[in-house]
Formats: sequence, structure tokens, C-alpha cells
Amino acid sequence: MRVVLVGDIIGSPGRRAVKENLPPLVADFGVDFVVANGENAAGGIGITREVAAELFAAGVDVITMGNHAFGKKEIISCIEQEKRILRPANYPPGVPGRGFTVTKTRSGCRIAVCTLVGRTFMQPADCPFRTADAVLAALPGPPCPVLVDFHAEATSEKMALGWYLEGRVAAVTGTHTHVQTADERVLPGGTAFISDIGMCGPAGSVIGMDREMVLRRFLTGMHSPYQVADGPYVFSAVLVDCDETTGLATGIRRILHYEE
Repeated sequence: MRVVLVGDIIGSPGRRAVKENLPPLVADFGVDFVVANGENAAGGIGITREVAAELFAAGVDVITMGNHAFGKKEIISCIEQEKRILRPANYPPGVPGRGFTVTKTRSGCRIAVCTLVGRTFMQPADCPFRTADAVLAALPGPPCPVLVDFHAEATSEKMALGWYLEGRVAAVTGTHTHVQTADERVLPGGTAFISDIGMCGPAGSVIGMDREMVLRRFLTGMHSPYQVADGPYVFSAVLVDCDETTGLATGIRRILHYEE
């Protein structure tokens, strides 16, 4: 089984990157399943029903969210109904939506997806480690590949969760920092890991935002509203090979493409 996990999608440039790169990637590599982080897909913060539909039409099977899961209030009613959009599983009880799902790939194999948010340098949330244990215990049926999107700031916290879930899930892939890291590998127990997949968004930006606005804030210390940048995009993703029998990974490959 071959899956693709797509990094944080930033506004319309990121959606364009997905629409132009994902379909040929799926066709060329025989991809069975696609997960994408969409928490910045609508104007740089949050997601809407229309934007989600756009990503599903491009070939995304499950959209994961992070700390901006409810950046657009209109998504609250949608996320209750749409099982293909996941908010962090370690949000407190009573938060709308779901944090994991079990579904099927294009070839009919079972697969599970879970999203968690980190706590280091992030807003308060329940423990992602204990929540991961609870999610794995709640998964129905025989073992299947489990893909974990860990939306966290600190590399150490991401690596710690990778080792914590080693041999129990197919992949722990980081999102949130928008910069692709070069530490991809399959851990000895069979779990594919990378600290951060990177982003799909404007390449000439500061993590997707207009660089002049960001520079103004750094230089003056004064608040300056962020805006999604324009220009050519970068498309970031990872390709993970999984064994549907063991539910573990056999390979991971980074994908990084800049629009010319």
C-alpha cells in the first residue's frame, strides 16, 4: 500500500499546488490513499466547506487539522457531518468533530488516520501521548496501517511521539512549522517518521505569509496582520509505503517541488 501525506496547505497558492501536483503524483506512483493538512487552506487560517470540497476533488481522501481547526467558524457544523475532516484528537471532550477515522483505500484496504496537536510552545491541549494510546485502543477490527499527523511546534516533541508510537503505527509525520525537514526514515520498529512534511504554499514567503508584513513585525515589534503571499508555489509531501498485513511502514520518501 502506498500513501501520500501532504504538508500544510496555505491559502489559494497552496490549493493550486495540490491541484497541479497531486493528481500526477497519484497516477505516477500508484498511490492508494492521500492525507493532507488543511488547517491553513482558506485564506491562511482555517478551512471552509467549499475549500474542503476543492481538496477532495483534487484527490485528497482525508483532511487533517491542527490548532487553527476552527479558524473559520462555519466549519463547526460541517466538521460534525464530514467524517473526512479531522480535528485534533486530544482536544477536550465536547469539542465538535472527531480526531480519528477508519476508512478504506482505493484498493479496498482498511486504513486509519489520526491527528494530534502538540503542547510545547502551543495552546493548552490534552496529552497527545495518552490520547494516542486511547485512539489505538479504540480502533476496531484487525490491525491496519495507522497514519498520525502530529501538528506540533517542537522537533523534540515530534521525535518523542515517533519513538513512543514506534512499531504501533505506520507513520508519524509532523506538520505546523511549514518547513520540510530532512530527517525522514523508517524507525527500527517499522514506523515512518519525519519531523515536518513542509508546506504547500507561496515559495517566496515566510512560512506562507507575505514576507514584508512579517519583516515589519520582526523589525519594529509592532503588530502587523499577516496575509498569504503571492507568487510561485512550493509543493511538499512524503510518500510512505505500508504493509497492509503488518500495518507498518517499509519506506518513506520526501517530495519537494518548486513551481518554475
